[in-house]
Amino acid sequence: MLLSQAARLHPQKRTIRDFSTREVSDEVLNRVLAAAFKAPTNDHLHQLEFVVVRGHDNIAHLISPVAQNTQEIQQTMIKASAGEMDTDEHAMFIDALPKQQRMLMQSNCLVLPFFRQKDCPLCHPVEQSSLNYFASAWAAMENILLAATAEGLACAFRIPIANEAEHVKQIVKAPADYEFTCFLAIGYAAPDAHLCKQKEICIEERIHPNRW
Repeated sequence: MLLSQAARLHPQKRTIRDFSTREVSDEVLNRVLAAAFKAPTNDHLHQLEFVVVRGHDNIAHLISPVAQNTQEIQQTMIKASAGEMDTDEHAMFIDALPKQQRMLMQSNCLVLPFFRQKDCPLCHPVEQSSLNYFASAWAAMENILLAATAEGLACAFRIPIANEAEHVKQIVKAPADYEFTCFLAIGYAAPDAHLCKQKEICIEERIHPNRW
């Protein structure tokens, strides 16, 4: 029922980077995270773990590398590629980058998803199937985003870069064979939350019968 309801609400699923001060209850959060275990998984074991961090001091400690890393990106990539980016893509980056640290703090509910990565190191796969655990983790993430939408919640996530993943793993004492997926802020949208323009996709142009 939860997932079918979330699927119907899919058009409403939007990334929100501006949160209100309203707290997400443990009961609601548990329902949202439970949706992760309804996603397909490559080994049928659903080897997912979640660390939930609340409290501004606790969150600030975890995300301390984010501000510096984001500032470096702002100074290099965005300015250099402004003329090359799609207009909507560039507008999204301009809105998103300054909010990277704030959005993770503002919801006061930071979820750290971990998945067990066996055999091949995540960043050194032997073949495409070596990424099956990673793919399963992101299938679970999509279920979480849909379930959060069904609960009237908003989400924003940040893919870790540079030293951020190791920083998080060290602080929360994650096992060596578990990989950190992303920073996931879950909360209630601020009344004046900014919505970036969505790209309008013509589905008929993306579907190719029999061959491209």
